[in-house]
Amino acid sequence: MNIFLVYGGKSAEHDISILSAYSILKEIYYNYYKVTPVFITREGKWLRGEEITDPDQLKSSEDLIINDSGNEMRFNEIPKDNSIVFPVLHGPNGEDGTVQGLLEVLEIPYVGAGVLASATGMDKIISKILFKEAGLPIVPYHEVRVNEWRVHQDVVIEEAEAKLSYPMFIKPSNMGSSVGITQATNREELAQAIVKAFEYDRRVLVEKGIQAREIEVAVLGNEDVNTSVPGELVKEQQFYDYESKYLSNDVVPQIPAELSEDITKTLREYAAKAFMAIDGSGLTRVDFFLTNDNEIYINEVNTFPGFTDFSMYPRLWENTGLAYKDLIEELIQLGLRRFKARQGQALKDR
Repeated sequence: MNIFLVYGGKSAEHDISILSAYSILKEIYYNYYKVTPVFITREGKWLRGEEITDPDQLKSSEDLIINDSGNEMRFNEIPKDNSIVFPVLHGPNGEDGTVQGLLEVLEIPYVGAGVLASATGMDKIISKILFKEAGLPIVPYHEVRVNEWRVHQDVVIEEAEAKLSYPMFIKPSNMGSSVGITQATNREELAQAIVKAFEYDRRVLVEKGIQAREIEVAVLGNEDVNTSVPGELVKEQQFYDYESKYLSNDVVPQIPAELSEDITKTLREYAAKAFMAIDGSGLTRVDFFLTNDNEIYINEVNTFPGFTDFSMYPRLWENTGLAYKDLIEELIQLGLRRFKARQGQALKDR
């Protein structure tokens, strides 16, 4: 079977996508597959690399950065039969339903969540609305739109302060990997944080800060939803940004997290519920806050979480009993089954 592995992209998570793609390419079952790397540059150009049939062809992630030398990818080059696209893309222009919509129009099977789940999962504000509707506990928040901010900055600040207490966390609505997230402890920092978040999106989420542990649960499946053991992100400080998450290694994963059986059961149930609320398929990582009083809040979902050597999602499944190679294989098969279901074969084939 032909796998077209798509990675890179125009988002701020371009580099993380390359690392994820490299980790996946080292673990694919090459006795069943041949892989064509498809690199999306920061400018949005799609470039096709040389076919990979052996992981030893790759010495480092830098081998996946394809130069623009007449290798532009054309979608009619993807065989309709016996092929699947594996979009290893994080953030906007990849994880948000845009690429998924393109593949749906072209009727090409692909790994991961569909258009709806990708779009709603990527949007922190819309996903909160869906979680609340599904009966999941969410952290109190306030939405800020760019037009409101341009005209009524003081009013926006006052409204946020009336609804929430400091510290607050300010996030672009459509972004991942802690990009553009800032903590504010006063009015001046709040204003600066909102301006920074608007560099990445036209809608900004302002959340009430809570003292809590950060727990993550991996989800795998289509109609049959499976959840992993919970893991915890242990860190020296309450807030960590993109640099501490990916560059300085200030965050240490603890898998499984030290939790009671009741809390573990509830977290796994909530994770499955969140997955179904966004109409998830394939994979998702669900992130929670757990307070000292054992109050659980759902934070967000990631419909294509990191797949690097230090990423939580594959490590959660390894600790649940599913090896990295088998996880990739299961994701490919889930993508193929979802495609058949979309073609009207949902009840005919498993």
